[in-house]
Amino acid sequence: MREIDINQLRQEVNRCFLCKKPRCKANCPIETPIPDIIELYKSGEIEKAGEILFNNNPLSAVCGVICPHEDQCLGNCIKGIKDKPIKFHELETYISGEYLKSAKFKQETKLEDRIAIVGSGPAGITLAFILAKRGYKITIFEKNSEIGGVLRYGIPDFRLSREVLDNIEERLLDLNVKIRYNALVGPVLTLDKLLEDGYKAIFIGTGVWNPKPLRIKGESLGHVNYAINYLKSPKSFRLGEKVVIIGAGNVAMDAARTAKYHGAKEVKVVYRKDFEHMTATNAEIEDAKEEGVQFELFKAPVEIVDEGVIFVDTKFIEEDGKTKMVNIEGSEKLMEADSVIIAVSQSPKNNIVSNTENLETNKHGLLVIDDIGHTTREGVFACGDVVTGARTVVEAVAHGKRVADAIDEYCKGK
Repeated sequence: MREIDINQLRQEVNRCFLCKKPRCKANCPIETPIPDIIELYKSGEIEKAGEILFNNNPLSAVCGVICPHEDQCLGNCIKGIKDKPIKFHELETYISGEYLKSAKFKQETKLEDRIAIVGSGPAGITLAFILAKRGYKITIFEKNSEIGGVLRYGIPDFRLSREVLDNIEERLLDLNVKIRYNALVGPVLTLDKLLEDGYKAIFIGTGVWNPKPLRIKGESLGHVNYAINYLKSPKSFRLGEKVVIIGAGNVAMDAARTAKYHGAKEVKVVYRKDFEHMTATNAEIEDAKEEGVQFELFKAPVEIVDEGVIFVDTKFIEEDGKTKMVNIEGSEKLMEADSVIIAVSQSPKNNIVSNTENLETNKHGLLVIDDIGHTTREGVFACGDVVTGARTVVEAVAHGKRVADAIDEYCKGK
């Protein structure tokens, strides 16, 4: 996580046009009031700016770091047409980080209704803040020993400071939120048990932690790992000197950079298409390149062997007016590797679903909800990756705000 230079920050905000119809705000999934924040910062009202950012987005300090800014505020800045766009995300990171350190919250209203939040990832944290501020008795059930979900166990600390997550936890505790660690809901502590114990509503925000397989021969060999498992505890792995990463998203970039950080001498990201089709942000790709990660494009894995991975070359062809990707016959070649990391997305685990009646999922194992986040089980709500599949943190926060309102209305009998 890069240090923010305050002097450069001041110079940067002075470049902003403060547009009347800001495209940066319009293209932010949570409509961050960017010009207003810049004006407050310039006038020295940093605490007020931090409060506005937090109330709009409880994970503002996180989103300032890990959002795909090039697709949102940064990529839609009018200044960027003829000049460099304004790096508002750096200002957001600074203001929100300072606010989280110093703010002291208090639960002004206290209601009798209890709400259970299963999972402390982006969606769960968002709901906990909003509903605790409204007076509800909130208990978070977290299967791990620390809160954060994918923020802590899926994003390396060189990208996202753990201090930010620790400060978020402190602010939750300020609001009387109870956190049960190492508490896996599903097999023993069931949803039925939570409802029996008096929880008025339950929110499920358990994310997607089952890695998706490649379904090729050799995937179960001892030197093969899944990125989501590797990122959770990289110090536990002995990858060797040569590592091959199969995938093209931010998780693949995180795994590649983490492998370099932990001593791998040669790390290659291999993808069946080109850079344009990679789902990772340009910023993440460039960071990986700067840190010595190599890229091998137009190659698809066909088999994993003890010595590495056998890849086949690929190419785009036009067929019936459509562009499609095909393998080039006879181009199979071994790419040597001590370890292989597979990073091709994730799906939900079924700990809760398999132990709960009337809780429906779709063919991908994702929870089925209505337009306000209510699942097919009365009083049980959900949103975030467990509903949409792996998406961005800011999308989970935006959905979480809407579901928090729905739970509030449900508890009030509306």
